[in-house]
Amino acid sequence: MSYRIPIGPYHIALEEPYKIEVDCEGETVVGSSLKVGFNFRGIEWLAQHKNITQSIALLERVCGICSNVHSMSFCMTLERIGQIEVPQRGQHIRMVMAELERLHSHLLWAGIASELIGFETLFMQIFRLRESVMDTLEAISGNRVNYSMNRIGGVNRDIPDRGKVRDVARDIRNVTEGALIPLLTTDKTILARCQGVGVLTRTDAIAYGVVGPVARASGLDTDLRRDKPYLAYGDVKFAVPVQTAGDVLSRVVVRALEIVESCKIIEQVLDRMPEGAIHAGEIYSVPAGDAVVRIEAPRGEVFYYIASDGSDTPVRVKVRTPSFANIPAVSAMVKGCDLADVPLIQAAVDPCYSCTDR
Repeated sequence: MSYRIPIGPYHIALEEPYKIEVDCEGETVVGSSLKVGFNFRGIEWLAQHKNITQSIALLERVCGICSNVHSMSFCMTLERIGQIEVPQRGQHIRMVMAELERLHSHLLWAGIASELIGFETLFMQIFRLRESVMDTLEAISGNRVNYSMNRIGGVNRDIPDRGKVRDVARDIRNVTEGALIPLLTTDKTILARCQGVGVLTRTDAIAYGVVGPVARASGLDTDLRRDKPYLAYGDVKFAVPVQTAGDVLSRVVVRALEIVESCKIIEQVLDRMPEGAIHAGEIYSVPAGDAVVRIEAPRGEVFYYIASDGSDTPVRVKVRTPSFANIPAVSAMVKGCDLADVPLIQAAVDPCYSCTDR
């Protein structure tokens, strides 16, 4: 028996509004179609009608989880246009914030995935770690979500207690290595729900142009922090976790391993934090020109293009989020799977529909 089931745009299994319609033969998915666009906010248009100082706060609200990445990318693009040099201390603080945000994003996703799998105890343990990251971000910036750390030429605030940040990173690393990763790779419940489910082959990953952990879980060894280093990433040592199975379990494991690597990066950056200024002074405009910046956000590559005419208002602001690249691949992942696995498969991409609909 053939039938089509609409899931969304508002559904208990979805974190944000979007719609997936699955075509089924019995309980097996044979095809699907995806629809986004329910959250359009016009952020790019608004950024082209505000001055660049106002736009820093605006772009920080493209995504609630990756807010720091967006304000940082916006500032780095303007810095590239104006050939503005960010002091070394400012660059290192940006790296700490970026990696703490990666920890927050991956732990949030892991907690949600645990809940979808039905593993409530694991969900609570992971969210305990996430809470410690959010407390650390609040201690540095004063905010738990939108941190207001970035400015053109550097950052607004220093890190008041590096030792506390280092302790949090070590605690998360120890728990992840000692308990979380062994549990994720051996627990029968997790293996039954995730192994062999929602497979995205390496060929399909290339065809769909997926990025970030989704790409690395399908055997694509790519990470902008290593391949096209920015800030001081070229000076620190870290591994890029890659899995080849391309299933939900691989996407789980890649993110868990990335949590460990982010903790290593934070410890190295704190240990080698240079003295000096944290920003290059008061800057409210940049010369005429345009530039592109690509950043490795928690979900993958973030792309920013900005054109300036020399005034304090950008002529063009273009943002491409990683979810824009990753969401279409869900169609390949759900084909041939059980209908009951669709919510978990779409969640395994860690999609952000609101930032896609910026």
